[in-house]
Parts: sequence; C-alpha cells; structure tokens
Amino acid sequence: MLIVLQLITTACDSKTNSALNSNIKHKNNDVGVQQNKMPNEMPDDFNFLVRFGLGESRKNEINTYNNTVTKDLIIHGTATAKVAFTMEEKRNIYEKMREINIMGTKELIPSLPTDQSCDKTPYNEDSWQISVNGETKTLVWSDKNCEVTIDAKQLLELRTIIRKLVIVKEAYKELPEAEGGYD
Repeated sequence: MLIVLQLITTACDSKTNSALNSNIKHKNNDVGVQQNKMPNEMPDDFNFLVRFGLGESRKNEINTYNNTVTKDLIIHGTATAKVAFTMEEKRNIYEKMREINIMGTKELIPSLPTDQSCDKTPYNEDSWQISVNGETKTLVWSDKNCEVTIDAKQLLELRTIIRKLVIVKEAYKELPEAEGGYD
C-alpha cells in the first residue's frame, strides 16, 4: 500500500512539475521581449530630431519637425538649410526605427564597463527626440567611456543611414565646408 501511494505521489509531482516547467518556459520566452508600440504604418505625426557631434557640442542636427538640417562648421559656428525627406525616405526611416523598436525601452549606458579608466576625448554623443502616435521619446548616448551598448550601436547605425540621405540633398551640399577640428 505504501509503494502504491508513493507512486501516485511521484506521478502527481512529475505531472505538476511538467506543467510548472512549461509555464516557466513560456514565461521566460516573454522575458526581455517587449511589444513594439509603433504601428505597422507610419502615422501622420511621425517626426524626429537627432543632434550629434563631439562631446556636448552636438551642433549637427537633422530635424523633421522643421524640415531643417544644421551643420557644424566648427570655427565658423553652424549653418542651417531647409531639407525635407521624401515620403518614401521618411517611411524607410520609420521602418528602420520600427525594426529596432526605438519607442521601446533602451539600454544606452553600459552596465559594467570593462575598462573603467577609459575616458575618451573627444567623444561622440547623440541626442534623439522621436514622436510617434502622440508619444514623444528622448534618447541620449555617448562613447565617452569607450564602450557602447547594442542599443546605442543601433542608434549610431540609424543616424549614419539618415545622414547619408541628407548629405546628397542639394540644399545640404550648398552649405559651407567646416573648418578646423576638435581636440
């Protein structure tokens, strides 16, 4: 009788553990996966502004709110031009932002730098403002401490793609050349 009771208890435990394990596995699959808040279709209010440059001197700016681009001329200040993206360019940018879930939670500061003594000068720094469906998000990252997160690398890649679209526009080409440099 004792052996039968032990077998029943063991069978219940293994079924219960199996059910618990499948629940845990299912929940773990959801950990770290965050729903993309961006609609599939680009909303009418989609706009962004990215300021970038060396250190806190983020004088370069691409601004779709005002359809302007500002170029850092270094010793000669800045110059601004009216530059608008085509609807197709803007949709492509939106899709790239959607792919990286730009409106989701982003880790932009490395949790544990491997070289805590590293302090790069000059360093790159980006500041983003993105508006989608009535929500506006601000993101800032830098490589001052030498390391960048995967999310920061994605923003750098995105900014590089956007900048490539800008520098071929006629209004941008007409801006003066930068002179000088940063230490």
